[in-house]
Amino acid sequence: MKKYLVTILLTTIMNVAFGQTEKIVNKTVADSFEMNYNADNFDAIFSSFSTEMQNALPLDKMKEFLAGLKTQAGKITKRQFVKYEQTYASYKTNFERALFAVNISVDNNSKINGLFVKPFTESNLPKLVRNTTKLILPFKDEWTVIWGGDTKELNYHVESEAQKNAFDMVITNDKGNSYKTDGKTNEDYYAFGKDLIAPCDGEVVLVVDGVKDNVPGILNPVYVPGNTVIIKTQNNEYLFFAHFKQHSIVVKQGQKIKQGELLGLCGNSGNSSEPHLHFHIQNVEDMNSATGVKSYFDKIKVNGLTKMDYSPIQKEKISNIKK
Repeated sequence: MKKYLVTILLTTIMNVAFGQTEKIVNKTVADSFEMNYNADNFDAIFSSFSTEMQNALPLDKMKEFLAGLKTQAGKITKRQFVKYEQTYASYKTNFERALFAVNISVDNNSKINGLFVKPFTESNLPKLVRNTTKLILPFKDEWTVIWGGDTKELNYHVESEAQKNAFDMVITNDKGNSYKTDGKTNEDYYAFGKDLIAPCDGEVVLVVDGVKDNVPGILNPVYVPGNTVIIKTQNNEYLFFAHFKQHSIVVKQGQKIKQGELLGLCGNSGNSSEPHLHFHIQNVEDMNSATGVKSYFDKIKVNGLTKMDYSPIQKEKISNIKK
């Protein structure tokens, strides 16, 4: 399964937050802004504005604003990308005498079309490192981890803030293939239509069930996760399941569920190249502001061996231990 085919970048069609990873264009523009600001080269900053931005903030007003900022706060000494807020890249910015959030929006021509500075406040979102709720695997058979682990080689998801500890999982045969014949139809894949179950007790807080399944190899980037279920645990962990088969989800938003209860069937909806399960845990429900949480399963079989409190990695075959 190729990375560019199975990628599940948790963004909406508005592209408000590309996995909360800073884009190259934003970094280039922000680096230039910082350099010119520190050098009092305000004309260069004005030249980097879009026409609309120049009209909204004429040169004399822009110089007055930046000069006032520099008098108050001094030069920029350190800048760290934090997240995207709508179209703005937000930076935690240390000045010589102040700490501000500097937010910069860039248009399709790499011109600044939005700029504002405000006092920086640390996020009050809950901080989670791993799940404390005891989990079983979200399926009944033996599945294979295609992407999973802590390094980029094992898991391309690590570059995404929300899904940095995510798994992509399929069912494979003895030859390592995820399909029976030629892989041209969804029904040819072992995972397609398989039961996906609740890893623990919890409450269903989101259900999306109307997205069509793709023809294998053809992705749907309009709603990237496809058919989706999010479960909130008693410990405020949010379990995220993506790519269900269309109209197969049997739980409803607001429903209380028990461990092992059927959620729906594995499908190939959203930005998915073949039937598979994408699963991860995040600290809040909103994928655009979430941070990924490492997933540990209470007691599972890994390549035939029993593992306790274990987080699987790429190429491992995993299954629940039957009681």
